[in-house]
Amino acid sequence: MDVLDASLSSDLTARGSLDDSIIERFLRLGDYAASSKGEGGQAQAILFTCSAFGPAIDAVKAAQNIPVLRPNEAAFQEALSLGTRLALVVSFPPSLPALTAELREMAAKQGKTVEITPILAEGALAALKAADSEAHDQAVLAACADLKDVDAIILGQFSLARAETALSQVTQCPILTTPDCAVLALRSLFDEQAHSMRFPK
Repeated sequence: MDVLDASLSSDLTARGSLDDSIIERFLRLGDYAASSKGEGGQAQAILFTCSAFGPAIDAVKAAQNIPVLRPNEAAFQEALSLGTRLALVVSFPPSLPALTAELREMAAKQGKTVEITPILAEGALAALKAADSEAHDQAVLAACADLKDVDAIILGQFSLARAETALSQVTQCPILTTPDCAVLALRSLFDEQAHSMRFPK
């Protein structure tokens, strides 16, 4: 099931930072999503897909009794398992400081210090909005052209995942996309839940 509030990104850009009204909208979205029913029944988890709203998503995590995932946390966990020299690529400028701070915090909780190379793929988002997917991918390639000595490249937004194929042609470095990592994390979570139901402790 998909729930969309298309104005959140533009409102965040206009405000310059998260405020209480945006967090309240996330809480309402979380309540709505958690109570939704589809063909598969009641929602069992919530996965948010915009990377610039970490604190608001954390508020939803605290308010719900089902798993709530930030879009990037599974990719960050996977990246930290690969090394501590990480490139973080975004095309939405407000995402960069938020995700950089989130990645550093996650690393610190694991007792690690990370060296983050922040990359803004200038023009990629505008190209995607103009339905020019090739220009989007070329903007990502151009932004990463001089990238060296990293253990992994994180494409830090769902919309960037489509550039993974083109980027993989020009680098041997592992490339992590947020949707792939998030879906694999959810699948693992559901497998663990099913196992615990079959074999309770």
